[in-house]
Amino acid sequence: MKRETRRYIRELAYYSSLGLQVALSIFIGVAIGVYLDRRFDYYPWLTLVFLVLGIAAGFRNIWLAIKKSERAQQERDIS
Repeated sequence: MKRETRRYIRELAYYSSLGLQVALSIFIGVAIGVYLDRRFDYYPWLTLVFLVLGIAAGFRNIWLAIKKSERAQQERDIS
């Protein structure tokens, strides 16, 4: 395979995993929130708090991926 083709495949795999990362971040946040709500009897407050934290973590992953892509594009443009 050509070097450029390998790079595109690698980038495609990375970006396709972002959806899974976002979903897992939200799921883990909700799971922690539900566990803590049941443990401390605060339902639904901790679930909501950790849901928001999970969403924020997911969007942070997307933001970091965008920044990484921009840096890589700038490096390719320079060379």
